[in-house]
Amino acid sequence: MTRSGSLLGMPAYPAKPEPGDKVAVLSPGAALPGIFPEPYELGLARLRDDFGLVPVEYPTTRELGSSPAARAADVNAAFADPEIKAVLTSIGGDDQIKVLRHLDPEVLGANPKPFFGISDNTNLCNYLWNLGIVSYYGGTVMTVFGRGGRMNPQAEQAVRAALFTHDVHELRPADVYGDVDQDWKNPALLAQEPDMFPGDGWHWHGPGRTVTGPTWGGCLEIVDWNLRVGTHIREPAAYDGCVLFLETTEELPDAGYVYRVLMCMGERGLLGRFAAAVVGRPKAWSLDRPLPPEEKAAYAEAQREAVLRAFAEYNPDIPLVLNVDIGHTDPQLVVPYGGEVTVDAPAGRITVRY
Repeated sequence: MTRSGSLLGMPAYPAKPEPGDKVAVLSPGAALPGIFPEPYELGLARLRDDFGLVPVEYPTTRELGSSPAARAADVNAAFADPEIKAVLTSIGGDDQIKVLRHLDPEVLGANPKPFFGISDNTNLCNYLWNLGIVSYYGGTVMTVFGRGGRMNPQAEQAVRAALFTHDVHELRPADVYGDVDQDWKNPALLAQEPDMFPGDGWHWHGPGRTVTGPTWGGCLEIVDWNLRVGTHIREPAAYDGCVLFLETTEELPDAGYVYRVLMCMGERGLLGRFAAAVVGRPKAWSLDRPLPPEEKAAYAEAQREAVLRAFAEYNPDIPLVLNVDIGHTDPQLVVPYGGEVTVDAPAGRITVRY
């Protein structure tokens, strides 16, 4: 087994809430609850009724066009409030990187709490990673808790374990998956489950060994933005022995873009630092680009080939697993960002410590 030498200094796990506790629900990215209240309210109801938590909204949670400073003020306030035991996000967005300079690192660092979010929330997950705090990539209110029909059973199991426990949890390949979005302009669709398709398992590459290490990564496009800005990216050696995880969004970035981001990570001396990598199932359909089945398959395959090409050039001798349901597909499994993950290539297993 390869065990990361950085584990001794890995981010710390925050205390977990218990049923009856208050949890903040924020929109540090986009305040989509202000446009689509139905999936948001459904998510809040499940938080209350199925998880026994008390969701607390903040001023910008539904406020469209709120400033980065105002959104940061909500984040600071939620972490500072001793009655708030976890912080959940409504959904992602596209400009959260502008929020980071308004955050108070002393407040967040002195009051660690479980933070849940994907996509644009990669910014905050990475910010907390730099403060030495484990966060959770997954569990957005509108997409996971507010899913049509019912919560995805695999996602519900993962988010429940991540919210309430520090247990070891095994991620499993989805028997069925979804990436066709329900149109929230038609709230009647929330009464039914989204379309699902047969899963095709995980795709394993590289040597057959087991790696345990803290995770780092998130949404590829947001990682790219952070690399360009540079402020919140550390020196390459800081990522030695980590397990990289990446996934892409509903903007459906083409394979060339995916390769170039990884290429730049390689040229920066960053990609070669990771001891293993977990790559999400490519989301291959969106309301803006409703690809037919054959084009979906071709898009996903091209993205996987781009990932394999980059790792073959910059870090060929690590376990690499693709097609894992993290991020923008359904089920949305939960990865502890900075937490301990074991990639067991011989057994074909991934376990995470929440």
